[in-house]
Amino acid sequence: MTIEKYRCAIIGCGGRAHGHAKAYQLVDRGDLVACANLSNAERRQKFALAYGITGYANAMEMIEKERPDLVHIVTMPDQWVPLMQMVSDLGVMACLVEKPIACGVEDWQKLCQLEASSSTKFGVGKQFRWHPRLVDCRQALRSGNLGDLLWINFFARMNLSAQGTHMIDWAMSLNGDSPVTQVFGNISGAGGFDSSYPAPDASVAQVMFANGVYGLWSTGLTAPEIIDGSEIYKHTHVAGYAERGHVIFEEFGRWSISSPDDSQGGQISFEDRNRYNDVAQANLTNAMFQWIENDAKPVETNLKIALHQWNVVLGLYASAICRQPIDIPFEPTDDLLLQLQTALEEQKLSG
Repeated sequence: MTIEKYRCAIIGCGGRAHGHAKAYQLVDRGDLVACANLSNAERRQKFALAYGITGYANAMEMIEKERPDLVHIVTMPDQWVPLMQMVSDLGVMACLVEKPIACGVEDWQKLCQLEASSSTKFGVGKQFRWHPRLVDCRQALRSGNLGDLLWINFFARMNLSAQGTHMIDWAMSLNGDSPVTQVFGNISGAGGFDSSYPAPDASVAQVMFANGVYGLWSTGLTAPEIIDGSEIYKHTHVAGYAERGHVIFEEFGRWSISSPDDSQGGQISFEDRNRYNDVAQANLTNAMFQWIENDAKPVETNLKIALHQWNVVLGLYASAICRQPIDIPFEPTDDLLLQLQTALEEQKLSG
């Protein structure tokens, strides 16, 4: 199916929604026509005015009246499952949802069922796949000039729910989306479970990919700093080490491609960071349009891959509890997070 101009709408009018909306300045084949936000009328009105679109207090009413081809869901995580089900039930062709796709076991299970049954094409907002500098790093590895990829180091100082799933997606993007087959790790601190993005305060894990590549994955305040004294969200890093060189990408720091014969890279400036992020979001949106038109070209950050990545997180939780490696795919028990929190409380008491 080819549509000359796609009609698009956003559910949610908070800070991240502006990133989705601004990207339409760089999108030729889609128009943002409406937004919906129930909880804050003033925010909804300002958002609609800023982008010249129609605001709705009810998302279902917006979809029924505007008939969008693509819906962006940019709300808090606890709202995603019912909103995705509604979008599917209303027959919307495509939907782009923010990350992390899940925060626990029950929502992961429900979305696995939805992914298997829905005709809606769900993508997940891991837009950094299309960041020009991460694209450069990925292409350098795929060219073969650096030899075979051997291992990947990836970390963030925010927790697994807040940034950890971005990091494993960066790693998988460098590794040709080879799936994870085993995870072995540990976690610490239960304070993060009280946040909007519930997860342990810190984690570290060894990750094995199906193609034999090894990964080291760290999140939380035990992960390294890359910029002295800066905000917690700025410490994100992925590095892929191959036989004859390596690549490094940091959203707020540096990027580099190094080999015995050549090297390139440098710091990513504030101006470039904002521009690159807009380009990445626009390219993700365009990739959703391409998927609408061609079933054989699913968006790289589709729901199935995102659910696999969250399954690795659940496997990491189980590994921390049983102190053994966990094979992926992994079928978690319904009370896995309760077991995890209990283990963390016992850890705190014994400490």
